[in-house]
Amino acid sequence: MTGALLEARDLQTYYGASHVLRGVDFRVARGETVGLMGRNGMGKTTLLRSMLGLVKPRYGGVWVRGELVTGVDPWRIARRGIAYVPEGRGIFPNLSVRENLTMAARPGVDGRRDWTYQRVLETFPRLAQRLGHGGWQLSGGEQQMLTIGRALMTNPDLLILDEATEGLAPHVAREIWRIIREIRAAGIATLLVDKNHAAVTAISDRNVILVKGKVVFEGDSPTLRARPEILLQHLGV
Repeated sequence: MTGALLEARDLQTYYGASHVLRGVDFRVARGETVGLMGRNGMGKTTLLRSMLGLVKPRYGGVWVRGELVTGVDPWRIARRGIAYVPEGRGIFPNLSVRENLTMAARPGVDGRRDWTYQRVLETFPRLAQRLGHGGWQLSGGEQQMLTIGRALMTNPDLLILDEATEGLAPHVAREIWRIIREIRAAGIATLLVDKNHAAVTAISDRNVILVKGKVVFEGDSPTLRARPEILLQHLGV
C-alpha cells in the first residue's frame, strides 16, 4: 500500500439489496485536508462509516497507515489515531462538559499529548465557561464544540467531521470554521463533509465528489473553484 494515513480501495457497500458504494477509491495523506462532497444520499456518510468499521463493505479494503483494517472493530480503528465527529454530534447529555472531555483523554498513537485539557479549553473558551453544565444544557453550537473538543482529546492524526456546521447560526458556523483552520494549522489531517462548499474549498487541499456511490471528480481546490460547472452539475450550487 501507499503511505496514506487512511485509504480505501474499490469499496462496495450495500444496505440490504441497495448498492450504495460502487467501487470507491479514497485516500487521506498525513496532514492533508480533504473535502468530501455530494448531494444528499450519494454515499458520503456510508463511505465514512465503511472506512471506520461501522458498516462492513461487501468488497474492497480499508487501510490505516498501510495496515489492513477491513472488518476490524471500530474502536480498534479509532485507537489507530482516527477521530470521528458524526452528524448529530453524539455527546453524552447526562455528563458535564468536563466529564465529556476528560473521559476521552489519551495520548496519540506515537505517545503525543499535544491536545491537553487546557489546550482544548483555550481553543473553545465557551466550553471553559460551562464546565459544570450537562451536555443537554448546551446550545447546538456549544454541543458541536464539545464534540470536536472531545475528539481532539484523543490526540488524533486524522479528524473526520461529518456536517459539523449543519443547523448552526451563521456566526456560530464561522467560529467552527475558525477552529477547523486552527486544527489544520496544527498538522492534523482533516476530512470534511459539509454543505458549505465555498468554506470547504477555502480550507481543503483536495476534494472528492460522489454521485450515486461513485467518484465523479477528484482534484485540488483551485481546480474546483475554477470550474464552477462541476459544482453546478454535481452539487447544484
